[in-house]
Amino acid sequence: MEKALELDREYPETLKDEFNVPTFKSMGLSHDSKPVTYLCGNSLGLMPKSTRYSINAELDAWSNCAVESHFEHPKKAEGKAPWMNVDLPVLPLLAPIVGAQEDEVAVMNSLTTNLNSLLITFYRPTEKRFKILFEKGSFPSDYYAFYNQCKIHGISEPEKVLIQIEPREGETHIRTQDILDTIEVNQDELALVCLSGVQYYTGQYFDIGRITFFAHKFPGIMVGWDLAHAVGNVPLQLHDWGVDFACWCSYKYLNAGPGGIGGLFVHSKHTKPNATAEYLPRLAGWWGNDAAKRFQMLEVFEPIQGALGFRQSNPSVIDTVALRSSLELFAKFNGIGEVRKRSLLLTNYMVELLEASKYYKHPLKMEELPHYFTILTPTGADEDHGAQLSLYFDSDTGEEGIMPKVFQYLHNSGVIGDARRPNVIRLAPAPLYNTFSDVYIAVNTINEAMDKL
Repeated sequence: MEKALELDREYPETLKDEFNVPTFKSMGLSHDSKPVTYLCGNSLGLMPKSTRYSINAELDAWSNCAVESHFEHPKKAEGKAPWMNVDLPVLPLLAPIVGAQEDEVAVMNSLTTNLNSLLITFYRPTEKRFKILFEKGSFPSDYYAFYNQCKIHGISEPEKVLIQIEPREGETHIRTQDILDTIEVNQDELALVCLSGVQYYTGQYFDIGRITFFAHKFPGIMVGWDLAHAVGNVPLQLHDWGVDFACWCSYKYLNAGPGGIGGLFVHSKHTKPNATAEYLPRLAGWWGNDAAKRFQMLEVFEPIQGALGFRQSNPSVIDTVALRSSLELFAKFNGIGEVRKRSLLLTNYMVELLEASKYYKHPLKMEELPHYFTILTPTGADEDHGAQLSLYFDSDTGEEGIMPKVFQYLHNSGVIGDARRPNVIRLAPAPLYNTFSDVYIAVNTINEAMDKL
């Protein structure tokens, strides 16, 4: 614990006081009012204290001015945007986090809705080019989206069209070279490459720039990314990398609340020119139409230049201001670059503690342990992982059900992570609010749980 406290003194920069941290009492664990050790920002970020005020301000506007708040907010002196433009102040806060121009991002819908919407535009199979490459074990929503996009396009056996790449036998993550080789082998038939920026199960951070650049060597291949576990977690340079499209949710590292509003990126190369007769076909709605003509109700679609032209309906005001309140904290922390620096310190310290555990089983060693855990997440280099570590629990004695017992002990002890059955616990130190002491407590509690086994 001494080293953790020393690190907290050496790197005191944290915005923990700006967040509401659940307590043992609030979670029904005991009558103690001390905060729990929350390491589940990869699943749901903590609530910024400013979010309550931001949402209440919109409820007051609805209560006091109703429909007129669309055009003039009663608290405009405090910087509150009229509902007509409620998402616009979010864009300059969001664009740097994903490495985009402001006109390349939009706040809208939810993650999978945005993915399906973008696939309508960017997955255009032909007789010769129709395959989709993504990772085996991707989040189920992505698989369902790809599968049904194939069916929408009249492909009767989508499973023959979907190429799923997976780790080599005996390995826990996918080699970048294997992805590049698969692209090259299928270059004449691939229509789309769409992987996760950070893999939700293993925590692997894919080399987005290298993979995108390589795929674009073969004309006709579009490249998109599901950034659910990457946005707000790792630095991104979507514009410079030449990514065609991307989408994400905001309730994980972006701390926008459960079911928070999603976002998307469309590279500017796809929205110029953008004349009425030349724009990319899309799922369209009036909120993507020329804002100056929106209320003329014309039967002519003139999309707004950039990603805003992909909006369909006006965004949820409540969800949008919740996202804004969190993004303002990222700006207060001096941006995603500083977030990443602290993130690596926290996660690498966790790796150090885990590997020092008597229950850690190194993948290259053959010693037998009654109960053990390994780290699925690649940790050999900083660029291979984000904040999350995925821990695999097992036993050399053949005993089953090790992970649920450890997970329950963690929970009862106030260490909050999440489980992926049958064997994995995910822990993610979020740099905006987690400390080195949090990391130490979590690993020490894992060791205690293993002792109890």
